[in-house]
Amino acid sequence: MNSQKVTFLNRSGMEIVAKLDIPVDGKIRTCALFAHCFTCNKNLTAVRNISRSLTQEGIAVLRFDFTGLGESGGDFADTNFSSNVEDLLDAADYLKENLGMPQMLIGHSLGGAAVMFAAEQLEEVKAVVTIGAPANPQHVQHLFQGKLEDAPEGEPVEVNIGGRGFKLKRQFVDDLHTKDMPALLKKLRKATLIMHAPFDTTVGIENAREMYHHLMHPKSFISLDGADHLLNNKADSLYAGSVIAAWAHRYLTEPEQEDPLHTEKQVAVRIGTEKYVTEVKAGNHSLIADEPKSVGGKDLGPSPYELVAAGLGACTAMTLRMYADRKKWDLQEVTVHLSHIREHAPDSQNSNQASSMMSTFERVLELEGDLDEKQKQRLMEIANRCPVHRTLEGKIGIRTSLKQNP
Repeated sequence: MNSQKVTFLNRSGMEIVAKLDIPVDGKIRTCALFAHCFTCNKNLTAVRNISRSLTQEGIAVLRFDFTGLGESGGDFADTNFSSNVEDLLDAADYLKENLGMPQMLIGHSLGGAAVMFAAEQLEEVKAVVTIGAPANPQHVQHLFQGKLEDAPEGEPVEVNIGGRGFKLKRQFVDDLHTKDMPALLKKLRKATLIMHAPFDTTVGIENAREMYHHLMHPKSFISLDGADHLLNNKADSLYAGSVIAAWAHRYLTEPEQEDPLHTEKQVAVRIGTEKYVTEVKAGNHSLIADEPKSVGGKDLGPSPYELVAAGLGACTAMTLRMYADRKKWDLQEVTVHLSHIREHAPDSQNSNQASSMMSTFERVLELEGDLDEKQKQRLMEIANRCPVHRTLEGKIGIRTSLKQNP
């Protein structure tokens, strides 16, 4: 994903710092807004992974630091739950002015409660997602129980949250008690996805049950089995992101379809600093490429040569399908097995020279159906005529240029 650092002013005049994650090909289907967990920030690994899953589906994501946290301005001690909701509304205004109103809000932990209150005030929002969210904002009080209730009015008190020190004022607790989450959920008319880990020790699973009970349909629940509250295991956040992206398709407005003759030719590929995870957008389809762990990758997707082999295999199978259909042959199924090797060219004279080596794709066809030997041999010949096969064996030109910034 293409991440751009952006800033905007909230209604209190504080500078809010955000990351705007754009799909790799720049084509935006719609926008989403992400609210991080209490005292966290926009750069939490789980937030980035979920955002990447959404950008692969053409959804731009704005993730920002709440006032007084991360890179954003202001004093955290002067904030409360209401100001967090206001920051969300101001972030939505920023998106509306620059890309379009967000159709989906995603909130992690207390951020999940905040997006519920924000969604009520944003008519354009069609879908809301919570991850490990409390059924009431007052839940966070247990983190600093007994430290703020008797604090002098307006005086900040040092509290320890997750091993880090923060200053809060009594008004933070007072504000929490003005929020009636159950009443809000009963009247909220947005598609909602609740995600929660069954053994979350920070926000118990009973919170998910209570939220689900109060919400009206359409509502969905996904168990993040084995995950912790912060989704520290990368696999958990990648799973959450992929589920959110798939679920959102049903509720978000689709853009007008482009000319398929144009989009199928467009492939965009992007890699950031996380080696060697590479985003691929081919027409309307997205996938991840990577390298095996043995060479420093994370094995989150096929390698470049595996993608080339997949292209050859897909073209081979499609070509055989077309030919057999035209001939009305009983070809029930085609499986193409491929591997890539480097070997000495048959006519090489000096095996020590790099020029003597050649790339070879080993291709084995598995044909199912009532076919005689003559038909099978003919299909073998047709496999060698598939367009990708001919391209790979033919003379290939590659033109490379630098994109000029406007």
